[in-house]
Amino acid sequence: MAPRAYWKGTLKLSLVSCPVVLYPATTAAEKTRFHLINRETGNRLKQQMIDAETGDVVESDQKGRGYELRKGKYVEIEPEELEAVQIESNHTIDIESFVPSEEIDQRYLNHPYYMAPDGKAAVDAFAVIRDAMKDQERVALAKIVLTNREHIMAIEPLGKGLLGTTLRYPYELRDEDQFFDDIKSPKITKDMVELAGHILHTKAAHFDPGKFKDEYENALKALVKRKASGKTIELPEPEERPSNVVDLMDALKQSLKGRGRKKTAAQSHARRATGRQRAAKKTHRSTARHRKAG
Repeated sequence: MAPRAYWKGTLKLSLVSCPVVLYPATTAAEKTRFHLINRETGNRLKQQMIDAETGDVVESDQKGRGYELRKGKYVEIEPEELEAVQIESNHTIDIESFVPSEEIDQRYLNHPYYMAPDGKAAVDAFAVIRDAMKDQERVALAKIVLTNREHIMAIEPLGKGLLGTTLRYPYELRDEDQFFDDIKSPKITKDMVELAGHILHTKAAHFDPGKFKDEYENALKALVKRKASGKTIELPEPEERPSNVVDLMDALKQSLKGRGRKKTAAQSHARRATGRQRAAKKTHRSTARHRKAG
């Protein structure tokens, strides 16, 4: 049975349009979740809204929305006032431009959706738009309204369908300078960079998410299964953290020293070998002269 569509509408490129459906590309359904329960009765707990000042329970008909102007001072916004600024969805994904995929900053990527044609009649137009993007190696940027908010969506070919990813707005991203400005710029030798590059090379691989293992999630499932079967949960002994941790810089410096010692030893060995060769040649010449004189 096909999953239920999250959104239905029309994908439009100039005069070409076709009905499409969106499906969320991610899910948290398989993650282990816990509910708050009453230890005495085993019943699930229900949360209530409490007035932060009076401590009184606030019923649903008393709840409202307010924007904090300053500490403790709010301006209340009525539901109908919110409706005045909400964007009505016309259920159209209107492609506005095409950009090279490498120009999209990865930090802007937000929620991914699978996009498929809605019905047999839409397949031809859908394939035209999809294959045109494949040929041009470009990503479409379009506007779409989801949950009463307008989003920019990046659309690109994915297999037989399309992948639409909503993008964050610039105001949603923090400026990296406030986190990176205090990072010092030490002088790093070329040898150290080459050694680090060698380490990277030995660990080179290809991206394979099939190898990702959520060890904590697996442990949670095993714990729940064991507890539900009536078995005792044995607490593991705390692990001792190693105290002789060597950071990358120290390791590289030690490697450089080792490389220097090997170089010095090789030079010393070469000098000794050269000295022996010279002594042998000198002895040979002396013996030859002695024989000639005799």
